[in-house]
Amino acid sequence: MPNVSVVIPTFNRLWCLPQAIESCRQSGHDIEIIVVDDGSTDGTWEWLQGQADVRSFRQANWGKCWAVNMAVSVSRGEFIRFLDSDDLLPAGINDTQCDIARHENADVVVAGYTVVNEVDGSTREVPWTDCDDFVAQQLGECDSSHYSAYLFRRAFIEGVPHRQEFGFRDDRMFVIEMALRSPKVARCDRSCLVHRHHAQERLQFQGGIASVVTNRMHFALYGKAVAMLEARAELTPRRRRAVSRILWPLAHWTAYSHLEGACEVVDFIDRLDPEFVAPNPGVLGWLYRSVGFRKTETVLQARRLILRLFNRSVMRLMAPISRVLIPRNAENAGAQHG
Repeated sequence: MPNVSVVIPTFNRLWCLPQAIESCRQSGHDIEIIVVDDGSTDGTWEWLQGQADVRSFRQANWGKCWAVNMAVSVSRGEFIRFLDSDDLLPAGINDTQCDIARHENADVVVAGYTVVNEVDGSTREVPWTDCDDFVAQQLGECDSSHYSAYLFRRAFIEGVPHRQEFGFRDDRMFVIEMALRSPKVARCDRSCLVHRHHAQERLQFQGGIASVVTNRMHFALYGKAVAMLEARAELTPRRRRAVSRILWPLAHWTAYSHLEGACEVVDFIDRLDPEFVAPNPGVLGWLYRSVGFRKTETVLQARRLILRLFNRSVMRLMAPISRVLIPRNAENAGAQHG
């Protein structure tokens, strides 16, 4: 039995997958690297055939959830870590967390992580936040780190799949379900993940219609979590507040394109936590508290429309001036060059 199975789903990420795999190799323990290629067309599968220490599998672009579940089903490690193919592991971190898990007989070893912004060159440390209610933390009471910074005991998470119905938020649903099993939690004080921000596309940052679907999944997963807690008589006031806190920004984001859907989120918050008060500062917070969510968002929609019309009018007014100035500047530049 390997000490740790590292599960890496990937789709057209040959530009970063080799670095992710190499970071997993920096270990003194027996590490099993499992990569599931979700139907890549960039040569990923062909490259994987040359990696003798990687257990590689392929599927016909069914999505991340199916890829992760396939990898877990064939994994053999005592512990499991989930890693995105564009992130990295610090050297030796699997060893460190594995040793902690064994020493403390933990079901999950949590930790903070490092954010490396490759666009602006910045680096930011996100330490683990201590919290005496692990479920409330996962529901949004405070920062819960990144689940790829966690190490899970494989036997403990058996039967907790990555669920396709929460596709873009499947990792959040997975961690909440795991938390509801009341794991024994241990902490690693090291940063256990290098989370890369880059200019390439990321699954969790969607635009257009996909962003609408993502918002809906986000709402649905917290509704599911609340229902599960209610069924177990474990939906405490603290956990109600945590869900309300995490869903309030979602209502505002949803209102950009679907006001009725946003109002549905707010109605859910009102039922869940009747004492909830909009936390927004200044005039916006005053509007939410005075005239309500729907009227405030209607005002914001009107403001956005006015600004768009104003900007278009300015552009139309500037166009004739630009047509006059640009040739003149070009002529002057030509004369100076001559």
